[in-house]
Amino acid sequence: MPIDVMGQLGAVQREVRTVEQDGGTARVVIAEQTYPTGIEDLWDALTSPERIPRWFLPISGDLRLGGRYQLEGNAGGEIRTCERPRLLAVGWDNGGMASEVVVRLSAVDEESTHLELEHTAAVPGEFWDRYGPGAVGVGWDMALLGLAEHLSYPDSAVVHDDAIAWMVSPDGQRFVDGSNDLWADASIAAGTGESAAREAAVRTLAFYTGAPEGEPAEQPAG
Repeated sequence: MPIDVMGQLGAVQREVRTVEQDGGTARVVIAEQTYPTGIEDLWDALTSPERIPRWFLPISGDLRLGGRYQLEGNAGGEIRTCERPRLLAVGWDNGGMASEVVVRLSAVDEESTHLELEHTAAVPGEFWDRYGPGAVGVGWDMALLGLAEHLSYPDSAVVHDDAIAWMVSPDGQRFVDGSNDLWADASIAAGTGESAAREAAVRTLAFYTGAPEGEPAEQPAG
């Protein structure tokens, strides 16, 4: 199925913030997109153990408030808030770094729903300076793309080998490159110097494309 790379990149709003948390500094990466489906269907796509693997990753665990989940090969944590169909908050423990992901849904009308994803982490300063928001932002862009494809083609499912093949295809590389540039733009808008933001983006892109620049301390989302 063809993927509208530029259309999907343009459908996402991106923002970066710095906040005070537990006496220290935390970074917040925010991605927003409106999907052409009702709020109950989008909530189900985000929370159903049968549907999550069709657009994201296989999931296991006790999928209820207070329970713990685990995404195969990626993050796990506690389900902290679950208010159907509008608010979901989970711990996001990945690569030894604990953080939190909050998803908020709001109905635009009966056939469209706005999603806001907020990922907050007390990222070490040297990691943030080296990679910037793209380290997780590109991963979330890929997840939002998978969700968009799932909602457009609900009978299809992510096939790992096909997803890997697409990532190294010209379209996949264009998607990663474009996402990475847009997260650098968001970092600059948040106050990062342009030179520093672009240099961090180069290092993040090297990680995603397999160039020898070193691996981020936390695995990217998605």
